[in-house]
Amino acid sequence: METTTLKIGGMTCMGCVASVTRVLKAAPGVADAQVTLTPPQARVQFDGALTSKDKLKTAVEDAGYDAA
Repeated sequence: METTTLKIGGMTCMGCVASVTRVLKAAPGVADAQVTLTPPQARVQFDGALTSKDKLKTAVEDAGYDAA
């Protein structure tokens, strides 16, 4: 398992946190995702054989948020 931290832009409330969490946890290979509003970030534990940091960023961006 690998762990990465993504900076998330565009979240304004706990509903946004829930949305980003749901998107990340639905991604293939993600074991856990912890998203916080302050600071606006996501800490994601994932299987590097099934996904990558870039794919996780794309999933967040497809949901309407910025990811770095």
